[in-house]
Amino acid sequence: MIKFSDLALDPRVLQAVIDTGYETPTPIQAQAIPFALEGRDVLGIAQTGTGKTASFVLPMITRLGRGRARARMPRSLVLCPTRELAAQVAENFDTYAKHTKLTKALLIGGVSFGEQDKLIDRGVDVLIATPGRLLDHFERGKLLLTGVEIMVVDEADRMLDMGFIPDIERIFQLTPFTRQTLFFSATMAPEIERITNTFLTNPAKVQVERQNSASTTIEQALIQFTPSRKDRTFTEKRAVLRALIKGEAEGCTNAIIFCNRKMDVDVVAKSLKSHGFNAAPIHGDLEQSQRMKTLDSFRDGSLHLLVASDVAARGLDIPAVSHVFNFDVPSHPEDYVHRIGRTGRAGRLGKAYTIAVPNDDKYLSAIESLVKLPIPRGVVPEGALEGLGDAPDRPREDRGGDKRGGRDRERGRDRDRRPKRGENAAPASMVPLDLAAVPEAVAEAGPAPRRDDRSMDRRDDRQPERRDDRRDRRDDRRDSGVVGMGDHVPDFILRSFKIASVTADEPEDEPVTGTEG
Repeated sequence: MIKFSDLALDPRVLQAVIDTGYETPTPIQAQAIPFALEGRDVLGIAQTGTGKTASFVLPMITRLGRGRARARMPRSLVLCPTRELAAQVAENFDTYAKHTKLTKALLIGGVSFGEQDKLIDRGVDVLIATPGRLLDHFERGKLLLTGVEIMVVDEADRMLDMGFIPDIERIFQLTPFTRQTLFFSATMAPEIERITNTFLTNPAKVQVERQNSASTTIEQALIQFTPSRKDRTFTEKRAVLRALIKGEAEGCTNAIIFCNRKMDVDVVAKSLKSHGFNAAPIHGDLEQSQRMKTLDSFRDGSLHLLVASDVAARGLDIPAVSHVFNFDVPSHPEDYVHRIGRTGRAGRLGKAYTIAVPNDDKYLSAIESLVKLPIPRGVVPEGALEGLGDAPDRPREDRGGDKRGGRDRERGRDRDRRPKRGENAAPASMVPLDLAAVPEAVAEAGPAPRRDDRSMDRRDDRQPERRDDRRDRRDDRRDSGVVGMGDHVPDFILRSFKIASVTADEPEDEPVTGTEG
């Protein structure tokens, strides 16, 4: 059996490994480390939880032991798809490089640019970053990648699948062609592998066990049920989840609960807390400080249930997770492998439950086709759906309170104040109109207001008038001497035009202009 002492690692690195209590490398480590130490490009494919991070960190530290970093020119680069995974790689570097003088910098979002700039200015041997923040520093002129000797793309399939292809291509163009490139991932679809051929030169392909397979240390169960009503699906899934957690009792020391949508992560976490569970959410919309605080609480055992989106499904090494619950069936089959891989790590036993409804059948078929095995079926815990009442789920857009703007809320209150059908909507000050009294009222009102009075009903302007009346009124306005807007309507607005031939009744010098429209 191969041991770490047989892998030609730097003695200082080997001592750090021994300090952690490890003696025997995992299969991916035993096969990938020798190629990496030779300076060859490596394409490593292994299921999650098999130690891929150490497969590139250990040889990287060994190779960087000779040499010195220069300001703003890192000697190696590790790209990660998420902040949490990047932070985890940084922790592994600290663990295995503690007996060396190598330096590192972590470039992720949610952290001040100034603090990161100071680290880069001093010169770092290892730069660990997410693609977006790395390019931000480069575009600000704070970073040069021409000194990169080793480049690692961790969770390569996820990086490419999440739409990072343009960023990855640009970063590769900024690094030297002579660099050593290492790709590590749990899954590698054929079309993704073709893309990696662009970045790697004659790579040593290391594949441990069957690709896209789940660990044999994980006990899987699929809990299928049909909701009583379509609008009750979300409520009843939460009830099934609570029943599964209670059914595991003390066997569930901690668990990660995965949802497909960030909004559902918050709702499920809030629901669990309202039922007395120790739960907290984590997803991409939370502040980085809050996300790290939640992860730290889960690691040290003060948090029992971590409700997460797929941001926590890839590459996070959280030891001794006893259970994984898929509240939603993942829409991408590869995500199923990564999710359940959070448990059953390093030889430990784990359990993974997946809650499914009839609408999830197509996703389940894709998952079983990927892993080449059917997921064992389980049963809904007895009494899980009893006593829920008949109230439907609130519309998802209404969860979390009334988020309408002030104007919309006012409109809503106005609608509430509208009289209902059958009610008298007229104010008390209004009286019925007596049609018989209309002629007398008109006579008492006196003559109609002048045309230029603003209180006049504008609809009167559309009544037919005699041509002579219009001509006389225009003449009166010309004599009034009113200029500009003032308190009167400008003359050109009130003019009417009509094409007409000059008749014997009209003076021949009357101009004819335009049309009346």
